[in-house]
Amino acid sequence: MTRAAVALCLLCLTLWPALLAADSLRVATFNTELMRKGPGLLLRDLQRGEDPHIRAVVAVITGADPDVIALQGLDWDLDGRTLAALADLLAQAGSSFPYMFTARPNSGMATDLDLDGDGRTGGGADAQGFGLFTGHGGLAVLSKHPIDRAGVRDFSDLLWRDLPDALLPQHPDGRPFPSAAAQAVQRLSNTGHWVVPIRLPDGQSLRLMTFQAAPPVFDGEEDRNGRRNHDEIRFWTLYLDGAFGPVPQRRMVLAGGTNLDPDTGQGRHQAIRDLLRDPRLQDPRPSSPGGGRNTVDWPRVGRLRVDYVLPSADWRVTGSGVVWPADPDAAASGASRHRLVWVDLALD
Repeated sequence: MTRAAVALCLLCLTLWPALLAADSLRVATFNTELMRKGPGLLLRDLQRGEDPHIRAVVAVITGADPDVIALQGLDWDLDGRTLAALADLLAQAGSSFPYMFTARPNSGMATDLDLDGDGRTGGGADAQGFGLFTGHGGLAVLSKHPIDRAGVRDFSDLLWRDLPDALLPQHPDGRPFPSAAAQAVQRLSNTGHWVVPIRLPDGQSLRLMTFQAAPPVFDGEEDRNGRRNHDEIRFWTLYLDGAFGPVPQRRMVLAGGTNLDPDTGQGRHQAIRDLLRDPRLQDPRPSSPGGGRNTVDWPRVGRLRVDYVLPSADWRVTGSGVVWPADPDAAASGASRHRLVWVDLALD
């Protein structure tokens, strides 16, 4: 073999992992539960680098090594310093995400009205989405590929009452619950509903649809939270129907948290069942050695499937999983009650 041929072989061997990686895309979702009791506290803990919860979250994300990840349960700040600090820790651990997107969530967005019907105002449940302060438990997207920030569609300010056929709560006598004034300002999204375009290596774009729905519990007979959870999930069916403008016909991925299992637990299960059966999406049914298809383990509630990565039907899925090791001492057990969910997609 000539010297030139040997050099070519060595070059091919060097580039082979990168060429393989370029042929596929790993999309993940993870509810990190990186929330603190006051603004700025998470940023402080990220900068100190000593918090075991944060170290476990970093270990889970770097271990999964996604190309694009939708994050939930991450405190937000106006300048994006918290997300940048997390990205710095991930880069130090070997997982670089040079592209980031976040926006102000509805969680903790204060109102001057009684939104939960308890007769008081000013509490976390009277914010547009439950939260102790502005940005408490927000959303974020990290990507190894460029994010088209100008093309982001943010539906977080959509009023609940403006959703077609909204299941708005009522008093027994038919009056709006808790009041007509409350329903006039109540947004649909507990946290947010985003469509984030990401430019891929082959020149095409991925539309990442992401959200975190309210839990369908912690309410009364009016089922306010159960109805809202149902409608937050149903939003995506309506989006795919074109109810909110033009919809891409291919290369979409829904990645986020529904707080709803299709078969068990509290809530209006039909919403997630309809989404999982939508022919425009596909369910890879990710699983793990430690939890099967479950993605969360809540005390007194148990294990449920509430976190999803659902590619549009045109994608070819090459793999999927839930980071839930059989070893109870693994990092995933200390990172969050939720588990990271990932799906591999072929770029062909």
